[in-house]
Amino acid sequence: MQFGEFRLSVIRECNFRLDGGAMFGVVPKTLWSQVSPADELNRIQLSCNLLLIDTGSKKVLVETGMGSRWEKREAERYEVEMLVDDSNVLSSVGLSNDDVDAVIISHLHFDHAGGACRMVDGKLVPTFPKAKYYVQKGELDLARNPNARAKGSYRQDDFMPLIEHGVIAVIDGDKEIVPGVFAKVTGGHTSHHQVIYFESAGNKGVYFADIIPTKSHLSPPWVMGYDHFPLASCDVKSQWLTQAAKEKWLVVFDHEVGVPWGHVSLDEKGRFDFQALPAETLESDAVFSS
Repeated sequence: MQFGEFRLSVIRECNFRLDGGAMFGVVPKTLWSQVSPADELNRIQLSCNLLLIDTGSKKVLVETGMGSRWEKREAERYEVEMLVDDSNVLSSVGLSNDDVDAVIISHLHFDHAGGACRMVDGKLVPTFPKAKYYVQKGELDLARNPNARAKGSYRQDDFMPLIEHGVIAVIDGDKEIVPGVFAKVTGGHTSHHQVIYFESAGNKGVYFADIIPTKSHLSPPWVMGYDHFPLASCDVKSQWLTQAAKEKWLVVFDHEVGVPWGHVSLDEKGRFDFQALPAETLESDAVFSS
C-alpha cells in the first residue's frame, strides 16, 4: 500500500492462540467472548502481523513474530501455525531477509522477538543478517534479568544471539530510526514498551504493538492481564487513540486476525471504533480473516 512516499506491507508471520482471560484481563468473559470466541481450552485466535516500511532508501521491519524454534509441546500449547519460512520471511512481497536494513522490536516477549533469530547448522544466527535490531535499553535490561512474574514471557535465545553477533542497537527513549520512522516509548505493557510511529508526505500512522493488540482492545479499559502496568496502558491508549482519530492516522494492530490496519474514529459518547481498510490493500500470500 502506498503511504505518502513510503510503501507499506503487512506480513502475517503466524497464527497462534493464547488464553482469552489473560488477553482481556479483568474484562468479564461474557463480554470479551462476544468479540473473540474461545476454544475448549479458553484460548482465542491471534496472529503475528509484521509491518514492512519501505521508505525508498531503507526497508524497516517492525516486529519479528513467534519464529519457528518451538518444541512440540510448546507449539501445541500455543497452537502455532507458521505461515512463512524463516529463511525467507518476506517472500510474499518479493523480498529476502537480506533486504531488511532495520528491525524495530516493540518489546522482547516471545511473540514479538521469537523470529529475530533462526537456527542454521545448529547455531542461532540473526534472521535478518544485514539489519540492525532496535530495542529499548530498559526492555533489554528486564529481558536479561526478568522478575518472577515476567520470566515466562522472555526467552534468552531470542535476543542474546543478536548481542553476540553485534547487530543489536540499544536505544534509550524516543528515537527516529530512519527518516520518518520513530520508536516512541509508551510503557504500560512493559515498563519500556514502544510503539512505532511513521509519517510521510503528510500521512501519519502508528503500529500499536501490545498497547492495542487487536481491534477488540480499542476500549481503553480493555487491557491485557499480561500488562505490567495496566492503569498506564489505559491512559496511553486514550491519548494515542484520540490523536489517531483526530488526525486520521493509519493504525496497525499486531495480533489482529482480520484485516489489521485501518482508521479509528471517536463518537460523541467517547467510544472508539475501527474501520478496516479493504483486504485488497494487503500484499501477502497469507490468509486474512474478514
